[in-house]
Amino acid sequence: MRADEFMTIRPEGLYCIPGDFFIDPVTPVDRALITHGHADHARPGHGSVLATSETLIIMAIRYGANFAGQTQSAELGDAVSIGDTRVSFHPAGHVLGSAQICIEHAGHRLVASGDYKRHADPTVTPFEVVPCDTFITEATFGLPVFRHPAGADEVAKLLRSLELFPDRPHLVGAYALGKAQRVIAEVRAAGYDAPIYLHGAMEKLCNFYQAQGIDLGELRPVAGLKGKEVAGQIVVCPPGAMADRWSRKFGDAMTCFASGWMRVRARARQRGVELPLVMSDHADWDDLCRTIIDTGASEIWVTHGQEDALVHWCGTQGIAARPLNMIGYGDDDEEQVEAAA
Repeated sequence: MRADEFMTIRPEGLYCIPGDFFIDPVTPVDRALITHGHADHARPGHGSVLATSETLIIMAIRYGANFAGQTQSAELGDAVSIGDTRVSFHPAGHVLGSAQICIEHAGHRLVASGDYKRHADPTVTPFEVVPCDTFITEATFGLPVFRHPAGADEVAKLLRSLELFPDRPHLVGAYALGKAQRVIAEVRAAGYDAPIYLHGAMEKLCNFYQAQGIDLGELRPVAGLKGKEVAGQIVVCPPGAMADRWSRKFGDAMTCFASGWMRVRARARQRGVELPLVMSDHADWDDLCRTIIDTGASEIWVTHGQEDALVHWCGTQGIAARPLNMIGYGDDDEEQVEAAA
């Protein structure tokens, strides 16, 4: 049995034939298995959704309680039968609730990673290597130039800037799901205990993380405050908010952006970012390659990102690989959604 005998690509997304379900479909389907709550992977309108309990709650926060006809919670590591398959969810280390999905059929084991990372993150369950025959990986940062430093090192830059510029608010652009909470948790781990201010788009998800037992310290809404009132303070906001009218009320604010894309200096300059923080919730080049080896998979499918480079690297290792060129996934989509929030 080969993977392409029971998994295929349809316009809706990655489809499992013997299980009659899709993984992270981009349009509404009867049955969807969802890897995590980012908007480019978790969309509303499906007949039924199977995901971790955290992902189900995140989808309800974003889309409302009726985001799907039916929902079912997946416990990490527990296998369930769906059609002629056995399915289990395993930690992906990407954002709270994120999971890889393992599908077993006719003696073949296939793992769809969704998005994942292996760098330390105090807000998530660490990534778990799942041995398999076929591994479906993302490649968002699938070029050798992308090597992410430790989050603690990047947060140290932010804290030094606060000391150097105590009269300037520090606006930290970060995606509302995962990155914002990780930045805050890393800042707390570094010993910063002052209140941290939040853009309104951050509040619900930060409250959810706190409710799950992740200590983010004292958080305050920034609504109604101006520059002098938050001078020398950290204000976390969606990346898009740093360039719109909302940010002008803070006057001479230090603009910071936490993203793996900040490795590219031109990208930071284009966005007017003064303090780029290279911090990603995706695997960097080294971890993409390491993970492929660690799974022991003999075949690699690459869903989105820098597919060609990773496929070429697999060839140099004697591993069969092919790009899927799937449309509708990637950080840019997430950023656009959150900027509009």
